[in-house]
Amino acid sequence: MSDAIFNLDAEVRTDLGKGASRRLRHADKVPAILYGGEEAPVSLTLDHNKVINAADFEAFYSHVLKLNIDGKQVEALLKDVQRHPFKPKITHLDFQRVIAGQDVHTSVPIHFINEEQCQAVKDGGIAEHHVNEVEITCLPKDLPEFIEVDMANVEMDQTLHLSDLTLPAGVSSVELAKEDEAHNLAVVTIKPAPKAPAADEAEGEEDATEE
Repeated sequence: MSDAIFNLDAEVRTDLGKGASRRLRHADKVPAILYGGEEAPVSLTLDHNKVINAADFEAFYSHVLKLNIDGKQVEALLKDVQRHPFKPKITHLDFQRVIAGQDVHTSVPIHFINEEQCQAVKDGGIAEHHVNEVEITCLPKDLPEFIEVDMANVEMDQTLHLSDLTLPAGVSSVELAKEDEAHNLAVVTIKPAPKAPAADEAEGEEDATEE
């Protein structure tokens, strides 16, 4: 994966409003806003083609990005993406400034690994993924692109919760920090596959239909 997807050129825009944003989109530009820290929010414009290419990569959403704004580099996290309801178009982006030494609060995807090697799955079990991302806090330097959940030794009818995850050093779960068992969310469960109807039950249903 090229680091180019984490580096985006942006320009400060002063022409604001719905009409201005519409004109930008027609020119294959994406309106955006950068906020956070002690500085005032800044309205930006980015090249749509570069943004849409970067948006194809999962890491784009959980990586510290570098915005090159009129010659000045700013580190930021992508906090929101607005898309056209049916066209392959991104219509607006929200970025939050990243300040070195200050915790960031974001969500990162979960990668379920070794699911095919899990004996319970080999025996016909079905892995039910209850969540696909986890909300975390950490310093920018410790931000992981994803959290791995190893399924190799999960047993039939077993559920893994947030407390069962191994988080990288310096990374904390937002939900677990609330110190309430209700926030120890279920992550994945292996359930037995539904049983097919018995042959005699199926025949009985057919007979009832014929009557």
